[in-house]
Amino acid sequence: MSYSSEEILETIDMVEKLHFDIRTVTLGISLLGCSDPSASSAARKIYERITNAGERLVSTVRKLEKTYGIPIVNTRVAVTPIALLDHDYSPDDYLELAAALERAAQTLEIDFLGGFSALVPKGFTRGDLNLMAALPEVLASTEKICGSLNVASTKAGINMDAVNRAAHLICRAAALTADRNGIACAKLVIFANAPEDNPFMAGAFHGIGEAETVINIGISGPGVVRATVERCPGYDLGSLAEEIKKTVFKITRAGELIGRKVSKALGVPFGIVDLSLAPTPAPGDSVANILEAMGLECCGAHGTTAALALLNDAVKKGGAMASSSVGGLSGSFIPVSEDAGMIAAVERGALSLPKLEAMTAVCSVGLDMIAIPGDTPPAIIAGLIADEMAIGVINNKTTAVRLIPAPGKKVGDKVAFGGLLGEAPVMAVNPYAPDCFVGRGGRIPAPLQALTN
Repeated sequence: MSYSSEEILETIDMVEKLHFDIRTVTLGISLLGCSDPSASSAARKIYERITNAGERLVSTVRKLEKTYGIPIVNTRVAVTPIALLDHDYSPDDYLELAAALERAAQTLEIDFLGGFSALVPKGFTRGDLNLMAALPEVLASTEKICGSLNVASTKAGINMDAVNRAAHLICRAAALTADRNGIACAKLVIFANAPEDNPFMAGAFHGIGEAETVINIGISGPGVVRATVERCPGYDLGSLAEEIKKTVFKITRAGELIGRKVSKALGVPFGIVDLSLAPTPAPGDSVANILEAMGLECCGAHGTTAALALLNDAVKKGGAMASSSVGGLSGSFIPVSEDAGMIAAVERGALSLPKLEAMTAVCSVGLDMIAIPGDTPPAIIAGLIADEMAIGVINNKTTAVRLIPAPGKKVGDKVAFGGLLGEAPVMAVNPYAPDCFVGRGGRIPAPLQALTN
């Protein structure tokens, strides 16, 4: 890849003035070779495999950050979904594996490690159930470990038994970290159609179709896109979409450059660049502010879903023009706690859970980093998850839920998590019970769209 002097100067300007950064460099590592009938032996193999594969990851990233002057916010590792290593492990065995993962993450000095996960869209193995039983304690007792459950897919439908279990796991994880506002839930994502090459936490894992090791990049850049929109006050929406595409083209080029340089330095294959606009709590680094710059008085106003659809489509098209290695989620994130504009919209009463659910039909993920009252019953949480899974399954897209029932908090309170996780106003949920519906369990069948063979 060659870059013109104009491109280099534009990138410097984006970094210095518009909050552009590489949100994450994520090293994917296969752990399939670490499977062992003895959990202790498997834990030892896991630790050695991760620390050997990732030994130079952080130093390489820091060197390239300094060389190119582009901030790289997080360095992460994603591993094979741990439930796939099962040898009839007990919940205590999974706790031992999690401890090995945490030690490896601490040794490498990475920010997060994803993959304490199970893939259960159609049913459970005994290992899946035992990993899920251990999951709340794992998330509560570790600092860097993230977990996910894929409970639905367009091909399989929605595993409502898994949805119900997930709701109880979320409540348990919140209770175990009640002294920290339920922060363990911030490290747990419930997916439909989870991608195997997603570099973003908390949902990253290293899919079984991936190479032994791979480098994936997650870019950011809401501030850059917002500035583009603000420069186009008289443009019609089609012309505005073209300008956004051109900007995302530049962002993607910079992201792929860093990814390929890390890949070459480590001798690891380059995987994908994830185009997702990932906001932060910093002023000006907000997806909500992009939508408002398009002409909405406040994010959440009527027209917000259409504006987000335009943004998401332009992001994907601009990235696809720039790179043949686009993957992961690639679009626009709308996490409430991590986006200052979203927080402000909730506090103004413009943005509610129903509106966020509608927006997830056209964005990258779903109901993300949303604090709800701590006494929300598991059945209501299961209903929220099921609705989001249905959007993903019917539309053949990735959707996800990251809910935090904040212990002891009620609507209108605010909970702080720190760092990129930000702070979240506690949002109201619909109080009417879905107990009888979600309690039926079983599996919502795959839609007609699944019959594509």
